Amino acid sequence: MTARTRPSREPPETVENTSIVDAVGTDKDIGEVRLSIFDHLPWNTDHLRVLQDKINVYLGFIESGEIYVSYPNAKGRPLVIDVYTKFRPTEDATRFLKQAEAVTANYGASLRQAPSTGGYADDSA
Repeated sequence: MTARTRPSREPPETVENTSIVDAVGTDKDIGEVRLSIFDHLPWNTDHLRVLQDKINVYLGFIESGEIYVSYPNAKGRPLVIDVYTKFRPTEDATRFLKQAEAVTANYGASLRQAPSTGGYADDSA
């Protein structure tokens, strides 16, 4: 499957759409190319499978070199897959994310998880 980036005029995609890369940009301060996954799902086994599929699409996008065709500015820059989650990762999700970090390193990239804008939805105010 070939991943595609979405045109900027379309609304952001989410983790459930495993046929595309949600967003690609460059951190101008440190030069990293950031490939973002926007994950709004609560944690469960099905969610972990969906996230694994999505990460695999991103890794294929990197491994195939398609990232450099679609985003030439990525050449020679560190690649980071950011997973922005609405909900705080469970223990199972944390284990999965650590495994995904190790796999991602084999592709010459990093994987980082962080809360979506505004923090985790399941944190008390």
